[in-house]
Amino acid sequence: MQATSPEADYRRRLDGWRGRQARLQRRAALLGRVEKVILGIIIALALLAEKETLRTKLVVVGLPALLGQGVSSWRKRSLRGSQHAGRAAEWYEARLMCLTGEWAGGGSTGERFADAAHPCALDLDLFGRGSLFDRVCLARTGAGEEGLAEWLKSPADPEEVRARQAAVAELRDAVESREEMALLEPAGVVDLVALREWLASAPDPGPAWLRPVAFGLVGALLAALVGWLTLGLGPYPLLAILAVEAAVGYRMRDAVRASLAAVSGRSGEIALLVALLARLERGRFRSPWLSRLQAELRGDGLSPSGCVGRLARRVALLDVKKDLPQAPLVSPLLWTTHLAFAIAAWRRRYGPEVARWLGLLGAFEALQSLAGYAYENPADPFPDLLPGGPLFDATALGHPLLPPDRCVPNDVSLDRGLALLIVSGSNMSGKSTLLRAVGLNAVLAQAGAPVRAKRLHLSPLAVGATMRVQDSLHGGTSRFYAELLRVRQIIGMARGPRPLLFLLDELFGGTNSADRRAGAEAVARALVEAGAVGLLTTHDLALTGVADLFGGRARNVHFADHLDGTAVTFDYTMRPGVVPHGNALAILRAAGIAV
Repeated sequence: MQATSPEADYRRRLDGWRGRQARLQRRAALLGRVEKVILGIIIALALLAEKETLRTKLVVVGLPALLGQGVSSWRKRSLRGSQHAGRAAEWYEARLMCLTGEWAGGGSTGERFADAAHPCALDLDLFGRGSLFDRVCLARTGAGEEGLAEWLKSPADPEEVRARQAAVAELRDAVESREEMALLEPAGVVDLVALREWLASAPDPGPAWLRPVAFGLVGALLAALVGWLTLGLGPYPLLAILAVEAAVGYRMRDAVRASLAAVSGRSGEIALLVALLARLERGRFRSPWLSRLQAELRGDGLSPSGCVGRLARRVALLDVKKDLPQAPLVSPLLWTTHLAFAIAAWRRRYGPEVARWLGLLGAFEALQSLAGYAYENPADPFPDLLPGGPLFDATALGHPLLPPDRCVPNDVSLDRGLALLIVSGSNMSGKSTLLRAVGLNAVLAQAGAPVRAKRLHLSPLAVGATMRVQDSLHGGTSRFYAELLRVRQIIGMARGPRPLLFLLDELFGGTNSADRRAGAEAVARALVEAGAVGLLTTHDLALTGVADLFGGRARNVHFADHLDGTAVTFDYTMRPGVVPHGNALAILRAAGIAV
């Protein structure tokens, strides 16, 4: 158990960074005033020494100028430090917002991973604003986001889950490590799609024989320049070589630009990748999962951070040329051409390895995200994954995206003996929230994260849900037909190798009561007979009779509401049996609609 609460720890760190930011800002302001004073002194001394010798002028003016340069450098360092402290403070403010439930949209939402064909991603809000991904993700690279998304969408086997749990437990209290990763420059998430495409299919800047030709031209250029300045050969050899260089450069221009398009101007992003690889490469880990990941990274005897660092330095030199005011004078040295060949050689040598390194880094970042979530939820335990199944047995289960103080826990137990819970209840009573609590905790459990429960035992489970099924005008699919397609997908999953946990919310709500009951009964029977377990919600009390068809393998539970005058209140506590009444008319009246 953590010595202090995450909120107290974050506030202490936030106060420390805000204090440091304020001190550095005051220092920078003071140094700025000192700079102005020194500049005034320099001007005054220059005027006083106007009639002195050049040597005296240089001494009188030069020493204060050197002092001013030192003060200027100090002020710039203070400003950079202040900006760094400000970023750190903003990061801790964001972490505190996660603890208070105000985090929606504040991080990476992962909307690009939202797959309508996935059996539960949209239904359980795995991706998008206010999603599980939005709450958990701390990745700095696209590879890290992809790794976390894959873990959330694809449940791992029990051995892998237990290995991840041990690694999460090891990294849970490493707040400084997550802070350092968050503050690496540049800010934001680095998308590596263009880099991967460049590694896989970037064109070469030209045929191999052009590289020694380019070196030879530069050597000849320097020799002609020396001959002109020292041997009196005249400018014509130099001009001839410059003409040949211009022709070769023009001939290679498009190929060189194409070969560098994906990396030009991205030296900072590649440097971030180097820093992240170095953290994984040089870390001291105890858990088998992290040790194995590190061993795979070092497996070929290369230093990934060192290799990618060489690319970062070459791209940085490429970027430096763009910023040089003397860039036209550097062009005769074929600077860009030489770097293009050097970078292409690097890509041929290390490109096949980088994709593997990025995959390992993505897994490490996904693990860091889960570790941060575990640290911020110290009361949430790791679940126990058991063989066999199907099994989902939870005590005091809650919705993991709600703040603990606003989360009402409920016990949920499903296995072969009790395979189906039919959840009835009035509108807004908590039925859908229960389904999402069950599904999200199953997703977290099989990703390797802690869960919002006092205790959770479960077997390996595939999760299928019908909670956010939508029509598609583009696809010519009605909501009812889209729901049928999802139900067919879920029934197919029930026949697969992994036991199924199904979450059916208001099944076939768009049709009449008789057809809804017949359809729900047929679907429930097909799922239970296939060995699946799950929950089915309804506010149509006719569907509650389906439980009688399964004997002891199905049970009715409900959420109740309380009417106090015109106000309707809920306690979100699940109770046995069928809900005794509805509340639609009461809600309409409470909204001021006469019924």
